[in-house]
Amino acid sequence: MKIHPCFFHIFFSLFLGPYSIVDMEIETSGEKTPMTCGERTKTFIANHWKGLVVFLVPLICLPVMLIHNSPEYRCMYLLIVMAIFWVTEALPLYVTSMIPIVAFPVMGIMSSDQTCRLYFKDTLVMFMGGIMVALAIEYCNLHKRLALRVIQIVGCSPRRLHFGLIFVTMFLSMWISNAACTAMMCPIIQAVLEELQQQGLCKMTREPEYQIVGNNKKSGEDETPYPSKVTLCYFLGIAYASSLGGCGTIIGTATNLTFKGIYESRFPTSTETLDFPTFMFYSVPAMLVYTGLTFLWLQYHYMGLFRPKSKEAEEVKMGKEGAEVARKVIDQRYKELGPMSAHEIQVMILFIIMVVMYFTRKPGIFPGWADWLNAKDIRNSMPTIFVVVMCFILPANYAFMRYCFGSGPLPTTTTPSLITWKFIQSKVPWGLIFLLGGGFALAEGSKVSGMATLIGNGLVGLKSLPPAVLLFVVIIVAVFLTAFSSNVAIANIIVPVLAEMSIAIEIHPLYLILPAGLACSMAFHLPVSTPPNALVAGYANIRTKDMAIAGIGPTIMTMIVLFIFCQTWGLVVYPNLTSFPDWARAGVLNATV
Repeated sequence: MKIHPCFFHIFFSLFLGPYSIVDMEIETSGEKTPMTCGERTKTFIANHWKGLVVFLVPLICLPVMLIHNSPEYRCMYLLIVMAIFWVTEALPLYVTSMIPIVAFPVMGIMSSDQTCRLYFKDTLVMFMGGIMVALAIEYCNLHKRLALRVIQIVGCSPRRLHFGLIFVTMFLSMWISNAACTAMMCPIIQAVLEELQQQGLCKMTREPEYQIVGNNKKSGEDETPYPSKVTLCYFLGIAYASSLGGCGTIIGTATNLTFKGIYESRFPTSTETLDFPTFMFYSVPAMLVYTGLTFLWLQYHYMGLFRPKSKEAEEVKMGKEGAEVARKVIDQRYKELGPMSAHEIQVMILFIIMVVMYFTRKPGIFPGWADWLNAKDIRNSMPTIFVVVMCFILPANYAFMRYCFGSGPLPTTTTPSLITWKFIQSKVPWGLIFLLGGGFALAEGSKVSGMATLIGNGLVGLKSLPPAVLLFVVIIVAVFLTAFSSNVAIANIIVPVLAEMSIAIEIHPLYLILPAGLACSMAFHLPVSTPPNALVAGYANIRTKDMAIAGIGPTIMTMIVLFIFCQTWGLVVYPNLTSFPDWARAGVLNATV
């Protein structure tokens, strides 16, 4: 029996969801000509590739589970399927992360109760609370005031202004969402560059490019103008600074909390912890170095630093006049904010209290407030949520106090709190709970099912490699993978594997996991690599090839600096990184019993 090729097209179109069947004919010069089989197949795949991935990948991977029908291979099957879904985004990232809730109980890996508890651990509560505190800062415009004030202090010459923007962005992204930080800085840069352009001191766009068509030149006049080198330098600077600044604190980016949660879940008895002060002590020095090097690279590449006779250097010689114009714009933006309000002052005080509570909870060198309370085990989620609650308790202003003391009119409206729940609901990325939780569930499932031991035994051969070589390879792999997919998704995939690798070759788990987790945040080449890249690409119409070329320098520098710091400064913060700890060996024995 002969089956017409269109049968498969119609079958998959009906099976894979509410997709319209592609017309089988092409209209050419007013006449319709039949499409060839190859054209039909190409059109079908272009429209339905996500459905094909969702339908075919679980079927293709079935032999992994069927050949060895045991818990460890069932968990491995699920890990492979979820990894492909995460990388291709055939399903939304957050939906893929919910699959363990359905699959683990059915596959006999973990119960529903055990699985669901992993989706709201202390680490996740700390992360969501940190986002809410950051939103309170954004709600009262405190972040904008801080940014403008620092730029005023640093100076407004072209290089100083760029330096100030990058380091302000880096600092803010340590505490608030990288995407929110980038979105805040874009309008500030736009206003400064527009004013400089009006004064004839710089150009925001470059001349249209020409293409050779036959024997004629065809200009791209209908296309949106491409940004000039000065524009690229400023916008790419804040995008890269947002990603690098997020590496500085545990709450700086979801990736940090991902590998922290997976590490602590896999090694609950670890004596080398990833608490707030220790993590900052480890990562901030390296963050400052590679942010500074990124600034120098962008200045060299786009603004002629160290190349005084280059065309780029000539374009940025604005002199005192240009600096004065930029200063006027910054001063005007700062003036528009008005005097500092009680709202901003309270949020700033609460933020400082939260950071102090992080550092003094259990510092180790002296008794912390958690030790004095003599209470149950207190984690960093407690001070975070305490500050969130206080943001709803304290009023944004105290005008009602005049009436209470008999010197003002009767208030006719309610006094708002420092932040509203409506604002939080509209801004918090709730889906991240499932994305982080899915990673924690996979890590726990791999341990409970025995897949972790299976992977560890398969990686014993890597023991022959020197640890430094292995570390550098791990950093390169993490940076390469994160350029094409979600940072958190990549961390969810590679960190559990690295945990088992470290056990198999008897190396300190943190020696590999911490650098790899940080490397997952270092995506500089593509707009899809990270939200800050996508934001500046859309805001300034930055082409992918421009970003790909500009990202070469930061990628190489961050990999080298991260590797060197892990081999030097890392041993100062964690002196035992060069030995295989007893608690990791005990964890292996417990897992095999």
